[in-house]
Amino acid sequence: MTKKLFEKHGHHASADEIVNECERLQNLPAVSDYELLRIYYYDAPPSSEALTRPVSRTPLKLATTERFRLSQSLYDQLVLKPHFALRMGETRLSKEKWRIKPRVARELTISQRPLVDADFDLDLSQKGVDMRIGLDMARLALRETVRAVVVVTGDSDFVPAFKFVRREGVKVILDPLGHNVRTELRAHSDIVIG
Repeated sequence: MTKKLFEKHGHHASADEIVNECERLQNLPAVSDYELLRIYYYDAPPSSEALTRPVSRTPLKLATTERFRLSQSLYDQLVLKPHFALRMGETRLSKEKWRIKPRVARELTISQRPLVDADFDLDLSQKGVDMRIGLDMARLALRETVRAVVVVTGDSDFVPAFKFVRREGVKVILDPLGHNVRTELRAHSDIVIG
């Protein structure tokens, strides 16, 4: 959701913008008859590691970056919003820490030049977020806590979770926020928004 809100507004998503999106979803005809149990917000905080840049070898403390500050501020605000529960995974740096940008790699095959720090991205990955989403969906379905779930994603990794909760009688409503999703994800949703 934060990526789509960044595309829409041109800045890091605020807690109020996320709340507004959730209210938009709650007001959809497909869910307006349901009572809200909770809004689960899943993410992984940005890395706070201290490392060195790949070419200049100058220090970089990720915990002092604007991205880190904005993300932490978002989490601090969201956790205080009514009905919100944050489910946080973790962010891990690969052993190599940096990877060359694909665009730069293509350019270098055409014309060689010295590398600069800006030619690299951090090699980060989120861990445990997808698993938490699937487990929460299964737990809510098995305990018969909910009759429907609204999931905002474009990730087809959730197909098994969708199948499971639907077999348990829970309606799955998918909002990919305009993201082009695989047919399989749509096929295992009861309603697709947009």
